[in-house]
Amino acid sequence: MREKTLYALGAVAALILVRNIHTMLTGLPDEAFQGAIFRIIFFHVPAAFTCFLCFFASLIAGISYLKTKNLKWDSVAVSTIEVGLAFGAANLITGMIWARIIWGIWWTWDWRLTSMLICWLLYAGYLVLRNAIEEPTERARLSAVMSILSFSVVPFVFFSIKWFRTQHPQPVLYGEGKMDGGYRAMLYGNWVPILMIAICLVAVRMMQEKRQREIDAMRRAAHAF
Repeated sequence: MREKTLYALGAVAALILVRNIHTMLTGLPDEAFQGAIFRIIFFHVPAAFTCFLCFFASLIAGISYLKTKNLKWDSVAVSTIEVGLAFGAANLITGMIWARIIWGIWWTWDWRLTSMLICWLLYAGYLVLRNAIEEPTERARLSAVMSILSFSVVPFVFFSIKWFRTQHPQPVLYGEGKMDGGYRAMLYGNWVPILMIAICLVAVRMMQEKRQREIDAMRRAAHAF
């Protein structure tokens, strides 16, 4: 039943995404100064939102594990971080493509870009730490601590676009930046299917983690004989 729900959710997300892409290409005009490339914002920003939401979920899961010692929360943490890293990579890659067209460069050590990269590397380090520890409870404990510490960078990344006026443009969703109503509606509207896809991916990873724990338990039981 749960798998059927995930299939249905994924199918609905795909249909909404296809409809949104059609509207982006045929129903919205080119941006006055940036032209057609501006449409990448409808994936670039939702990917960042989804990434940060996943990292926030991992923060809650890490705190919950340290409080309850329930390995279910460890599964939530690693699942959300892996999915968050995927969307963080999508944000970085789409940002580089956008920068190449608008700025003429693939990368610059701008505060926003650099802080996002550091954030991504910290969470990638979380996965490296997990792979280095075999004992489940010790791995879960240290991973929870690292997920909590890593989240301290996320607010800096989010607000750096406003705090530091460097290469990255002014935010268009808050502060002094402005966005046309149609563009804004599409940006948030496209976040819906992207978020639905993220939920599906997290659910799949949690099922995989559950089965892996069951296999590990059987292996330990077999070694005990």
